[in-house]
Amino acid sequence: MPLVLTDTTRPTYRSLLGRREFVGLYTSFTVTTAGSTMSGFALGSLVHTATGSPLLTAIAMYGSTFAVVLGALTLMSVADGGRPRATLLALQVLSLAGVASQAWPGLPIPGRFAILVVLGFVQSLSTGVRMGLLAETVPLELYALARSLMNVTSGGASIVGFAVGGVLLTCLGTSGVLLTSAGLAAVALTVLATTVRERSVRLSRRPGLSATWRTNRVLFARRGPRALLVNLWVPNGLIVGCEGLLLSYDSAHAATMLAAGSAGMLVGDLTVGRLLTAAQRRAWAYPLRLVLATPFLAFAAHPGVLVGSAILFVSSAGFAATLPLQERLLALTPEAVRGQVQGVESAGRIAWQGIGAIVGGAVALAVAPATSIATLALASVAITVATRGAVGSSRALPM
Repeated sequence: MPLVLTDTTRPTYRSLLGRREFVGLYTSFTVTTAGSTMSGFALGSLVHTATGSPLLTAIAMYGSTFAVVLGALTLMSVADGGRPRATLLALQVLSLAGVASQAWPGLPIPGRFAILVVLGFVQSLSTGVRMGLLAETVPLELYALARSLMNVTSGGASIVGFAVGGVLLTCLGTSGVLLTSAGLAAVALTVLATTVRERSVRLSRRPGLSATWRTNRVLFARRGPRALLVNLWVPNGLIVGCEGLLLSYDSAHAATMLAAGSAGMLVGDLTVGRLLTAAQRRAWAYPLRLVLATPFLAFAAHPGVLVGSAILFVSSAGFAATLPLQERLLALTPEAVRGQVQGVESAGRIAWQGIGAIVGGAVALAVAPATSIATLALASVAITVATRGAVGSSRALPM
């Protein structure tokens, strides 16, 4: 008999961890996140040392996230293709090669940015395929819990990535950190290859540019889903832009503050995903989006490392607003295009992290990093407030 959840039913993480394929997707995602955090911090430190530019430093840390929009606009329909496991493994191999190439000490800065673009494109497609597999690996009623666990893990893996990356940067240098990140990518590849099975029976849907554009046109033509995507993308991205300025704001303590932010994200996702009912998650979606941005306004007063870390911790708990919005988007999406729509959502959210980093770095060229951080936070609050009504009007997609 299928599990039917009510607003008072709370399934456990144990019910997910008993599923071998989910454990494979979950473990590979965790390892990949830790490696990406380490490599991003190492590249940001390298570029900051070489150029001293807040803009280039922010791009080095989060620039690959901007490139994921290329995947969403061109080939994201591969997420609903007939061989998702093979596709995901191939993309993981490309990611491993890209990270390993960054470890070459003599690689010029333009070459590093070119590799970031390629990695961003690969990452966007990988996310779509992974989320499509997730929707098939776990029952629909466990999907929110699965995303919650993966979000919690993302926070924990980021903490480990920043902490270990900071230590390894001192001990091994940039190349050593990047080689370690490549090793983690190899581990993720091995886990996927040994745990996830191929889905040979799917709806016949030939992936390609036309299929991607056809679904995207329907997705963006409707006001409700469009507002959902804006709320999943823009407020979060602007806050990531704030985080991208921390190396310029206080390079000596940036890792500490970023780790505190990752801890706050972990606590927020754990609380919202595991402890709140579906109705409570819906009710908290809007307040949490405000919690995400408003603490960063205090950076206008140039706080020290302790207060700054507290701000990052509280604010990052607001990233948990993503979960109820993702639940609503999935509920509005027909099964045949779930992989692509989830991929577009993830790609746009990740791309806006890169956009936020670029915007923050550009503003910091004209004003102090602290002022730039507060400005981005204010813009995030304004967008959240302005789009509140449209989010509530979302209706199912007519695919």
